[in-house]
Amino acid sequence: MPTFAGSKFSSKGFHQNSNSNVVTVDVGGQLFQTTKQTLSLAGSKSLFSKISSSDDVIIPFIDRDPELFSILLSLLRTGNLPSKAKAFDIQDLIFESQVYGIEDLLINSQSNPSQLDAFNLEKSLVLPLSGRDSGSAISTTPYGSLHVAHGSKITSFDWSLQRKTTILTQFTAIDSLLSLSPSIAAAGATDFSGLQIINLDKGYVKQTLSWENVTRSGSTVQAIGASPEFLFTSFESSRRNSNCIMIYDLNDGLRPVTKIGDYEIFGDDLDSAIPATKLQWVPSHNLLMASGSHSGPSGVSGNIKFWDIRTGDVVLELKEKVDCFSDVTVSDTLSAMFKVGVSTGEVFVADLRSMNADIPWVCLGEGRKVTNGKKEGLGCKVETHGNQVFCSKGGNIELWSEVLIGSMQKQDGGLQERVFRKNVMGRAKDMGGSRITNLSFGGNKMFVTRKDQQCVEVWNSARPF
Repeated sequence: MPTFAGSKFSSKGFHQNSNSNVVTVDVGGQLFQTTKQTLSLAGSKSLFSKISSSDDVIIPFIDRDPELFSILLSLLRTGNLPSKAKAFDIQDLIFESQVYGIEDLLINSQSNPSQLDAFNLEKSLVLPLSGRDSGSAISTTPYGSLHVAHGSKITSFDWSLQRKTTILTQFTAIDSLLSLSPSIAAAGATDFSGLQIINLDKGYVKQTLSWENVTRSGSTVQAIGASPEFLFTSFESSRRNSNCIMIYDLNDGLRPVTKIGDYEIFGDDLDSAIPATKLQWVPSHNLLMASGSHSGPSGVSGNIKFWDIRTGDVVLELKEKVDCFSDVTVSDTLSAMFKVGVSTGEVFVADLRSMNADIPWVCLGEGRKVTNGKKEGLGCKVETHGNQVFCSKGGNIELWSEVLIGSMQKQDGGLQERVFRKNVMGRAKDMGGSRITNLSFGGNKMFVTRKDQQCVEVWNSARPF
């Protein structure tokens, strides 16, 4: 058998009992013993699995580094990298895991979303961006790959945040960005027609999606969202007199499925003039949350709609006038909706366990009054991850957590009051600075961009190996 190359290995003149559960492997002249069950955990396509399933009684020889092999064998045994892995360069471990066909196991051990500890997040790394533009949009994948739009460029980092690629797009500035995979993203802008599906590895546009509106003008992108099956895009005509949400099939070449909320603007009908600027899928309810706001002479107004995409009907609509949202999001885990009031800067919660038109907003903060002319919450962001709520206030981040008190079941025809408590995040030196413009989560990390800063902050709760 030839010397190991790729997924092949050779045999030496040492014999082992083929009926034994114990397997001996010679890696670079060093013998390792383990069990067939341990090696089988690597999966059927890995080199480890081929060794464990082999009937050869000769000890297999693999011409690779034995020290790196011992690290990966520990990963197989425990599901985690040993402490001695800190002595190795991450790129060496990544390449070696690819050789053995177990990179997915390495990714899971280092970037598992369940490892994010919200109460212990600290700024651990700063990723520089090329050029003079700060991050306008960011998007992540579940295991921590990161895509950042800055100016006309998109910079991508792999799950280890070590490898970086930058491509130049046709956009002057990108306003919406959504990862469809570690190498594919959907991108759009409010001043450029069409949604582009871009191969970020090779730097080319695979497909451009457009909405043919009644005025036959261009269709700019206001927001992008996705469910496991569908891609959602909020379009507005270039003349700004019509808007809609298009739905595409992710599993059928982005074939157009249907459109919802197809509005044409007549006269001073401001409600229909507001396109959705945020789209979020709510799995537990099988609904699409679409929100948008408008700033006029009388202040900021907006609406939040929950769409049943199967019927094209609005299941729930909230019209915002008194303290409209600066940002709004839904937590599927908490079955609740959260907003930051643009006037007060306060965080509010609306309970979605019983969806009806009378859902009240409950202020989680001090209940400051709306002051004419002041917009304390302008630019604030709110996002949820698991059962935690994160809200940016200027250059700081607040963490809101629900305090579980007694039963949360219906009592006397209503739902028990929910209690949330606030914590200020991070170390003192991590706080402050320029206003936070984007807040996102991927794997066990939180990513932050700030106004006029040409970088992305990485907040991590787990010590890097």
